[in-house]
Amino acid sequence: MGHLIILFCLLTASTSLFANTPNQVWQDATNGKSIIMLRHALAPGNGDPGNFKVNQCSTQRNLSTEGAQQAQRIGKMLKNQGIEEATVYTSQWCRCIDTANAMAIGPVTELPELNSFYATPEAGPAQIENLLQWLNTVDTDNPTVLVTHQVVITALTGVYPASGEAVIFTLSNNNEIEVTHRVKTQ
Repeated sequence: MGHLIILFCLLTASTSLFANTPNQVWQDATNGKSIIMLRHALAPGNGDPGNFKVNQCSTQRNLSTEGAQQAQRIGKMLKNQGIEEATVYTSQWCRCIDTANAMAIGPVTELPELNSFYATPEAGPAQIENLLQWLNTVDTDNPTVLVTHQVVITALTGVYPASGEAVIFTLSNNNEIEVTHRVKTQ
């Protein structure tokens, strides 16, 4: 049985994202039948500095004050949709970890398959294959939220998401993705 996966690319999270999303999507997410994937909150810039180290936030592009506030709003909006507690997985990049923690919807676990490969695009295909394999085995009995980067979202769905755009797709047992819904929030 395939999973319904909801991808949210949230640079400009707004209530309209959630208001325009079909009720069935939220019911599926609340009942653990779908996975919510979020693009990290606002972290100005592009890519990471040349001295980037995954375990040192001072070497990375991080959330702005607005981004930290945005992540808190995302958490509140998810709670308003019935997702009070979720299993949260995140990229190991600080902007993703900080987004996941600020949402305050559940314990946060780092998942390397969600890491950015922006600086090493040749690593993307193998990483996406590993992510697809993981998605087919993850326990979705409870709401599940993944926090990641634009390059991961684009490689997984074929959609280059606009800021604040939601991309909803199904994932079959043989890893075929069908985009079923897109929500623009601008």
